[in-house]
Order: sequence, then C-alpha cells, then structure tokens
Amino acid sequence: MGKMEGRGNAMKTRIFLPWYALIVLMLALLPGVAAAAPERDFDHFETGFPLSGQHQGVPCAACHLRGVFKGTPLTCNGCHNGSIAPGKPAGHVASTAACDNCHTIFSWQAAAMDHSSVMGACIQCHSDTMPAQHIQTRASCDDCHGTVGWSPARFSHDGVSQICSSCHNGVQATGKPGGHVQTTAECGTCHLTRAWSPAQFSHNNVSGPCSSCHNGVQATGKSSNHLQTTSDCIDCHSTNGWLPANFSHTNISGACSSCHNGSTATGKTGDHIQTGSDCDVCHSTNAWTPSSFDHSGASGPCSSCHNGVTATGKSANHVQTSGECDVCHNNNAWVPANFDHNSATGSCSSCHNGITATGKSAGHIQTSGECDACHSNTAWLPAKFTHDNITGNCATCHNGVQATGKPGGHLRTTSDCVDCHSTNAWLPANFSHANITGACSSCHDGGVATGKPGNHIQTTGDCDACHNTNAWLPASFDHSTVSGSCSTCHDGNTATGKPNGHVTTSGECDVCHTTVAWLPATFDHSSSSGICSSCHDGITATGKTSNHFITSRQCDACHTTQSWTSVSYDHVTAGYPGGHRGFTCTRCHTGNSETSVWETTAYKPDCAGCHADNWKRGPHKKTDKPNTIYYTVSELRDCAGSCHMYTDSSFTTIKKTRNREHSPNGGDF
Repeated sequence: MGKMEGRGNAMKTRIFLPWYALIVLMLALLPGVAAAAPERDFDHFETGFPLSGQHQGVPCAACHLRGVFKGTPLTCNGCHNGSIAPGKPAGHVASTAACDNCHTIFSWQAAAMDHSSVMGACIQCHSDTMPAQHIQTRASCDDCHGTVGWSPARFSHDGVSQICSSCHNGVQATGKPGGHVQTTAECGTCHLTRAWSPAQFSHNNVSGPCSSCHNGVQATGKSSNHLQTTSDCIDCHSTNGWLPANFSHTNISGACSSCHNGSTATGKTGDHIQTGSDCDVCHSTNAWTPSSFDHSGASGPCSSCHNGVTATGKSANHVQTSGECDVCHNNNAWVPANFDHNSATGSCSSCHNGITATGKSAGHIQTSGECDACHSNTAWLPAKFTHDNITGNCATCHNGVQATGKPGGHLRTTSDCVDCHSTNAWLPANFSHANITGACSSCHDGGVATGKPGNHIQTTGDCDACHNTNAWLPASFDHSTVSGSCSTCHDGNTATGKPNGHVTTSGECDVCHTTVAWLPATFDHSSSSGICSSCHDGITATGKTSNHFITSRQCDACHTTQSWTSVSYDHVTAGYPGGHRGFTCTRCHTGNSETSVWETTAYKPDCAGCHADNWKRGPHKKTDKPNTIYYTVSELRDCAGSCHMYTDSSFTTIKKTRNREHSPNGGDF
C-alpha cells in the first residue's frame, strides 16, 4: 500500500495540474468565461482508474472529450477503437481478447502473446516462417506444432505433398539401408506411412538380375539339388511364384543322364529297352514321347522284343496265327496292318465274336444275320440298313441303346416314335399339343421347348395362365400370379416405372399404388428416402412460407410427418441459458434467422454481450480501501461468475465472497 501511495504522490507532483487550474483552463476555453477558481490538487487515483505507464503523459482532453468526465470508458478498447485513440492496425492478429491481455500500459511493443484467444488459421500470421528445408505440406501449423514452442513437434504423413524420397534420403529422414532391394519405386509403393513393416512387395520396379536378391541371404536362392545352370531365375521362374516353372534344355550342359538318373529327373524304367545309348538318341528335349526308334539296328525276330514285356506283344484277342509280326505289321508302326479277308475261312462270326475280332456291340440291333448282310469286308461303316427287315415297334431299337432314342429333353409322351417321326428321318416331325399331358412348364423350360426369357415377369403361374397353345402373343395378364417385387417389372423397360419427378423412395410400388390403377395413391413418409426439401419445395409438395424462419435445416428438424403445426426447435449452441425461454425468438434473432444479434459484440458469447448496457458500477466494488475500486464490464463479462470484494487494493485477501450472484434462471437479474 505504501508503494501505491508513493506512486500516487509522484503522479501528483509530476503530471497533473491542480483541480482548480484544470477548471480555469476548461473555463478559459469557453467563450465569455473568465478563469478564476480556488486551487486544489486532484488525485486521479480516487476515480478508481489510476494513471500509469503511457497514460501519465496523455492530456486530460484526450480522454475527457469536450470536458465531459462522466461515462469516460475504463477499458482499453473503449478508447483504443481507432476513434478516440489508435486501435488495432490492419495487420493485427485476429483475436477476441481485450488489449491488456497482451499489451501493457507501459509499451505497446513489449506485448505478451496468448494463442488461446486467437481466431483463424495459423497460416494467417505464420505465413513466412516455414524454412526452405521444411517438409512440403498442406497441413496447418498446429497439426504438428504447439503454441508453446515449435519443437518438439508431432508428425503425420496425411498432409505431406512431396514424394517419399524427398525426405527419406538418409539426411532428413531414414533412407534405404545398404542391403535394400534395388528398385526405382517410391517408398510408398511397398511401405505404409504408419510403419515400414510389414511392407507390400512388387517385382515391377526392381532393377538388377534376380540373383542380386535371390542369393539365399536377402531372399530364397537355388536349393542344394537345383539343376546346374548359369541362367538367371527369371529364365524359368516368374515373379508370381516359383512354381509352376518353365524349363528349357537349351541352357543345360552335360549328358542327359547327368539329370535323368531317376533322382534329379525321371530315368529309364525297369522295362526299358536295354541300350547303352544316351536319352537323346531316341528322345527329344520336348517330351519323352513320341520318341524316335529305328528297327534297322535291331537283330533277331520281332517276337524277341515284342513279347509283351520288352515291347508290345500280341493282344489277348489277336487273330490266332503262328506267323511273325512282320507278316502283317511293318517295322514303322503296328497300324495300319496288312490284312486280307480273302485268306480268312469260315463265317464272319468265327472271328468277329468280340474276342478274336470286333463283334456286335452291346447296343447292336438284335439279328441272327451274318455281318456281311449289312457290313462289307472292307469296313464296318458305312453299313447298309433298311427298316423293312425290322420287326416290332420303334422303341424296341430306338431305346437309346441299340439305336438313338428320346433325348433327355424330349417331350413327355407315351406315344411311339412313328406317331410324330417317319422312318426316313427324325426331322421334320409332326407335333400337336393335343397329345401332350402335364403342365406347360414341363416342356417350356428353355430346354425341351422355348421357356421364359431372362426378362420375363416373375410369376408362379403356368404358361397357359396368360398364353395359349396357338401363339405366345398376344397374351393376357393378371397381377395375382406375379411373384417378386413390383420394381422387377416396373423399371421403365419391362413395364412403366417411376417418372422423373417421382418422390424419392426405397419403397416398392405397392406401398402407395394398387394393381388396379396408379391413381389415386396413398403416401407414407416411412418409405421416403430423400431429404424433405427434395419434395417439399412448394411444387411437388408444400414448402416453406414467405415468412418462414430463415434456416438451412431440413423440415424434419422442427416439423413431424404427422403435422406442420407441432413445431420443436433446438438451439445448437450453449449460448441460450434456461432463463431466456420466456423471450420471443425475434428478441435475439432480430433478422428472423438462426443468426442471433449481439448488442455488444466485443463481449460475446458472455452475458455482457447483451447486458453491457445494463451494467451498474456501484454494486460491483473490488475494494473500498484505501480508495474505492470497481470492477469493469470486461472483468465481469460472465455475470454468473465470481466478483469477490477484497480487503485492500493489493487484491490478495478476499473480504467478501460473491459467487454466481446472478443467474439466467433467477428472475430479477
């Protein structure tokens, strides 16, 4: 307190004129008034607004305009508004805070900075602070940096606009290690921004031969029993998988038997012709078989090899003969073989009994005639045939065994073949629905006969419910047999669908319409899938009236689908305390819109934003010792907060506690 008094006395002697001198000066400025008054010192401290800092050198008339003392602003922005005193310059930081939150009365320049009250994005101020080597990013500063200090900083790849290698070069950030796969691809091709591993991999951008990685260290290499070859992996294998692999003998060196030994690759079988020759004398590198063979080097009769063990011998049903193979066969191939029926004795069936030579097949026409009655000794087919010699009805042969019978999709009928077909040809055939039994769909299934096309109406009714046996079209129609939803037909192609201006809905047609007629139609909002305004636009359905509250919300934010007049409205912000519920909407929303108008915008969204004009200084004392000091509107901008009274002007000891003296629900504010 002693310091304050000393400071006050200094202010008296250094700065201020005596009060009577000030009055004389003011009167002298008025026309026709003489300056004469008693002298007395004036202590500005007693006003509750002590002059300090830069205020000490300001002339009285700079604040007390036109000699009016009452109502002089007590807050910084009350004077520093660009009218009474200089205000915020054009490039000032966008902030809702009062001047003295950052500046002092001793100097504008020595200003503290509090980001908590700053409005707008960081880049509005920090527009030239990004160093040249900074990561190129579209993110705002505060995505990574804090308001306390630039570093340490968080990091996220989300806003980065450069390629990976511009940072991951081993200098700014970790780059490729020494043993990394040789590739021209960017990091993000394989790695994720969240973690290096696990990583995806693609051979597409890999440079260098396969063996630079597939060496058994970095990646799988050749196995111990791999073919001896100097070829690179890709000559046989693909980048999709080791197996299956292509193979070419072109790059293999050495004799065939070095691999074809029964271990590394297939070797000679147990019954292989005994020979000291290497594989490629008879076989090729393309396949084992067919293989070349030359009888010219063979000695002895045919049967010495063609004994059924070393080489193919006579089959069980071979013509009985004591002759050597080359009597009929030649050394180039078994077949064709020379054979002459002229040397055969006896009837055909003595050989053609199914054992010695081909006999009648299981499905052969039952007959006691000899083979040559129909066949010739040159070939079985073609064979002569006439129905004239056949007895019995068609089905005895045309049963699908002896002769062609009804196919799987044949019409269901007990009639004999001759009822529709002739002995000359199956087709054309006569047909009449009169002899058909069973439902239409037993034939008209798309297999036996034409069935429903892919876009046919889904129905459980049989064909004759709509069609007749004379022609498919014209056809009658009845919704009663239709299965499936309305939209399967009413899609604008098969049948009439929704017009362009139809209500947006996921409901099927029959939710509103009937099968008798489109109109009149019922309506139910529960199946509507669009926003309210897509219909309630004043054209399709009733829209907003000309005096409607201005809002961008959809109808159902306030109205219900049952009635317009039962209206509910929820405020989306917390700046609408309960005690204000008795007011009309236009008391705050003067523009009949969701935007509320604050009477004193400097104090929004606190109580003083509307109640600053109702401020009463007298009841809001901070202390009355040694002089009475009052709270300012800015200090008590939240009327529901605390405004304690202190024992003295040091404001350290609370004399009287006053918490939440006011409440929006308190009636008399």
